[in-house]
Amino acid sequence: MSRLWARFAGLFSSKSFIGVDKTGNKYFSRMEQIDGLVKEKRWVVFRREEDPTSIPVEWICWLNGQRKRAPTPEEMVELEARRERVKLNVALLKKEEEEKKAREGTGRKITIGKVDGPDLTSFVRQFPPDSKGGEPEEASEEADRSRAKEHEPEIVSAEPPEPKTTEPSGSGSSFRPGTWQPPS
Repeated sequence: MSRLWARFAGLFSSKSFIGVDKTGNKYFSRMEQIDGLVKEKRWVVFRREEDPTSIPVEWICWLNGQRKRAPTPEEMVELEARRERVKLNVALLKKEEEEKKAREGTGRKITIGKVDGPDLTSFVRQFPPDSKGGEPEEASEEADRSRAKEHEPEIVSAEPPEPKTTEPSGSGSSFRPGTWQPPS
């Protein structure tokens, strides 16, 4: 009960005016003891309706405790002037960008939709298919045939496929852990 009374009494006493922003919002602070610790409480009283978007960033930082000291009117004027300079610079850069695009825009070809990748057949032809080396033209013909086979439909049979390697597959009753060695 005493905490409640202390808070209620604190509303009417020890409140100090800190400052006002350009829209007329007033900022206050007071020291309050909570659980034996003295903490500073900060709040804003809005001039018109409660619109949190009307609070400048510097005052928000002060309210949240990210700043120890409240922003001064001189600091606020300086920051506002800086923001205006940045807006002007952004507008100038956008105008320059549009002019640049207008000058370069007629020579560009814009493709909309799916675009095919580069044709690498001439690049692949210069490499032999095996380490023995061979004629580049022969290699390219073999590569073309192997690529054509990859795109042919696969014939499916009811018989189980034969294993392609004689190495153990790691399953069944003949499996012994640690006995398999990679081929050398």
